[in-house]
Amino acid sequence: MKLLRDLLVQFGVSGDEGLTTKFILQYIYKQKKNWSFQPEIFAGDEFHDCILLKFGSPTTAVFAHIDTIGFMSRYENQLVAVGGPEIQEGTLLEGQDSLGQISCRILGDEDNLRHDFGRAIERGTRLAFAQDIRIDDEFIQAAYLDNRLGVYSALKVCENLEHGWVVFSTYEEHGGGSMPYLLSFIQQKHPIKNALISDITWVTDGVFPNEGVVISIRDKFIPRKKFIDKVVGLAKESGIPFQLEVEAYGGSDGREVQFSPYAIDWVFVGAAEENVHTPNEKVALSDLDSMIQMHQYLMKHL
Repeated sequence: MKLLRDLLVQFGVSGDEGLTTKFILQYIYKQKKNWSFQPEIFAGDEFHDCILLKFGSPTTAVFAHIDTIGFMSRYENQLVAVGGPEIQEGTLLEGQDSLGQISCRILGDEDNLRHDFGRAIERGTRLAFAQDIRIDDEFIQAAYLDNRLGVYSALKVCENLEHGWVVFSTYEEHGGGSMPYLLSFIQQKHPIKNALISDITWVTDGVFPNEGVVISIRDKFIPRKKFIDKVVGLAKESGIPFQLEVEAYGGSDGREVQFSPYAIDWVFVGAAEENVHTPNEKVALSDLDSMIQMHQYLMKHL
């Protein structure tokens, strides 16, 4: 679990993903010699803080967003949410500006969101939940399992992938924006027909811990039924534990695939968590294992 622990402590609030990108790239360059097949690597200023890996002759891509929710300092001691974090007074936040390290707590509520740091924090400084990783025999609990587990799963897919794109996107938690240029590049370089979204969903009244990875029939957006039926058929053949989700809310990078000018089918495949968008997100380790196995299987068989 060292890779996962290392991913969880990387700073990457939406729009400030550079440190996470650097870590992932270093990991890729260090570990790719141990992978079964070698990818082409696309990264750098042309792609902002995104990373694309092309294995062989792909028809399917897996997308995992590397950004997290968080907060941004405003004026005096005011804060503004980045993405949709749960606002709980007393929650510990961490960050850094040009004057040094910052550790402070949330004061107030959504209508009057502030911090208690002893000096003014430079305007626009991003702050993240302080990390506290807890792992036992059954669960992992920490901040930012959404979407460090998705990134972790995508990196595990790389280990034995012969044909496929593995793509690490940005901005997803705060409105998206990187997917259009990533999809454009992919479709010009080596086009795909299918997209898997490696992300984290919710435990609800119909989705439970320890019952397998979630394949989403719909969230706020609706993938094409013909493709969902194909994915569910493959999932049954695989023997990997899974459960189906039907929700009216929520979204992912799948939204931008669906809204793109390209005829690409997509499906969300990810573990379900409790305590969403808090410092105490909680996921069953068995569901994480099913998530990794399912992405590996689907990338091979789609």
